[in-house]
Amino acid sequence: MAKHAPLLRRLARASLRHLGEDGSELSIALIGDDEMRRLNRDWRGKDRTTDVLAFAQREGEGAPAAAGAPGLLGDVVLSLPTAERQAAERAHGVERELAELLVHGILHLLGFDHERSPAEARRMFGKQREVLAAVTRPAAARRVPEKRKTKRRRNP
Repeated sequence: MAKHAPLLRRLARASLRHLGEDGSELSIALIGDDEMRRLNRDWRGKDRTTDVLAFAQREGEGAPAAAGAPGLLGDVVLSLPTAERQAAERAHGVERELAELLVHGILHLLGFDHERSPAEARRMFGKQREVLAAVTRPAAARRVPEKRKTKRRRNP
């Protein structure tokens, strides 16, 4: 699980920066399906595992009033086994799946909720695509460019 930590930290920082939340903080936890099922049952009343849960600090009484105010946003909890299964089903890497789930969780921390209405779902998933496009680069863009070959002049 620790091997994914550097990627998740980088993506979280870039996502927060893109969303205008530079000074904000969050915690990220990678857990197994049994623990995720327990959390989902205890907090959402759904007795099954899920891929991501978000526990916002800005909700409810005593939450900071201003969106964009720096501080602790909350916790994003990811199920690594579920992310691995979903990545295999969708025929992409687990890193991509974790990136999608992390951004999804961050948006929930900021008040987005795709379960509220179809319009809110469109707004949230559109924002998720926007953030992912801004903070991830295609594999080709991450490669170190090769040294440019220059033509050698032949001596006459």
